[in-house]
Parts: sequence; structure tokens; C-alpha cells
Amino acid sequence: MGNLRLIARLDIKAPNLIKGIHLEGLRVLGDPNEYARSYYEAGADELIYMDIVASLYERNSLADIVERTSKDVFIPITVGGGVRSVEDARRLLRAGADKVAINTAAVKRPELVSEMARTFGSQCMVLSIEAKRNNVGGGWEAYTDNGREHTGLDVVEWARRGAELGAGEILVTSVDQEGTRKGFDVELVKSVTSAVNVPVIASGGMGSTDHLRAVAIEGGADAVAMADILHYKRMSLNEVRDAARAFDLPVRAL
Repeated sequence: MGNLRLIARLDIKAPNLIKGIHLEGLRVLGDPNEYARSYYEAGADELIYMDIVASLYERNSLADIVERTSKDVFIPITVGGGVRSVEDARRLLRAGADKVAINTAAVKRPELVSEMARTFGSQCMVLSIEAKRNNVGGGWEAYTDNGREHTGLDVVEWARRGAELGAGEILVTSVDQEGTRKGFDVELVKSVTSAVNVPVIASGGMGSTDHLRAVAIEGGADAVAMADILHYKRMSLNEVRDAARAFDLPVRAL
């Protein structure tokens, strides 16, 4: 395993950084660029920007935010939300994004994953999966529109297919855990990491360093996306990094 990547996730409802619980009940926190710069300076390995209302309006308004951020942030930036086409992706990559995440458009037309991987390289193509646990019958279903719309797709099967289609990375967000600070859905992450041979980013639920340890060691996550714990200054990136070292998890030396 390479270094465990510590990623700051910023959910955007243009032009503001927002945070919710289970992707709902959103609170405005401020200017995403200021947060992005502070996380970069604090040693985040990467940033993820998600336009969380884009798929409702079929547009992505992040190009200008990314352009501003990439002027003074020099770590990889993944951007998602409302990306419908190779052209949409090209616009974001031109604006300064390093990777583009797709969810709704991939569900509607899985070939888009392959088209983007062919055009920009697999390393630029992230499949974003919003997972909710099935109360009946076990497993997890993939959702779109911030966990509102059923897709009928089994998360593990969809992750496997996405990797086969050319996704270079899979971002798995547990809608059940998101914003709760109760820990990642380790079982979900482990199911996905066991099924694919591309890096998996775990998102949703980070509330303590024990959660980090569990999702990295037991879940096999290659990267951890954090929002609430950083935005509300419950822990600093330094504290998270030190804790990872204490658990013998390899992290980038600053």
C-alpha cells in the first residue's frame, strides 16, 4: 500500500461551502477558497470539490471556484457534481482540476466512464458512488442527487463495473454515515476495496482518529475524505496525520 491520503472534502452550493447531515439540512460555512487554502497550508494531500446541487440544475458552477483555488493551492483537486460530458470535464480540467468525479451521468450512461478515461487518462476519472445500506436483504444501493434518487444498482457491482470501464479511482460516500461523526461504514468500504483493484476513497462519517484507523486498516481504504471534522475545527490535519503515524499508517511526510 502507498501512503494513506488525507483529503479535505468541500461540498459547494455556489458560491458557498456548505455542510449537512446525510447530505441534507445544509448550513452555509463560508468561502470555499479560504477553506481550501487553509487545508492546503495545513498539509492536506488532496482536495475534493463537490457541487451538491449541480445535478438538480444540470450544470456545474465550479469552474470559477477551481480556477481561483488552483492559483494558490498546489495539491491535486478532484471536482464533481453535474459533470455530464467529456466537454464538461475538459472545462473543469482546464480550470485547474486534476481529476473529475462523475455519478449521475455515469449511472445514466456508463460508457461515459470509458470515454473520459480514454480522453484524459484513467487517473483523471473518478467514479463517485453515494451508498445507502439496504434494510432488507443487506448490501448497499447506489444513489444519485445527494442520496435522494434510487438507481437500483448494487454498490459493489457498480464499483467493479466502473473500474472495468476505466475509472482510475472510486469515491464511496456513505449517505447513512455522512455528517454524523459516528465513523465510516467500514463494511461498505471493505466490500468495495475487496472488489476493485483501483484506489478507493472513503467518505462520510469521520469523527475521530479511531474511525481513520478502522477504515484504513479494516476497510482497506487508500484515502480518507474529511469534511465536518475539519470545517468545524474538531481536529486539525496535523492531529489527523500524527494519529495516522501512531497507528503505523503510512502518510506523506510534510
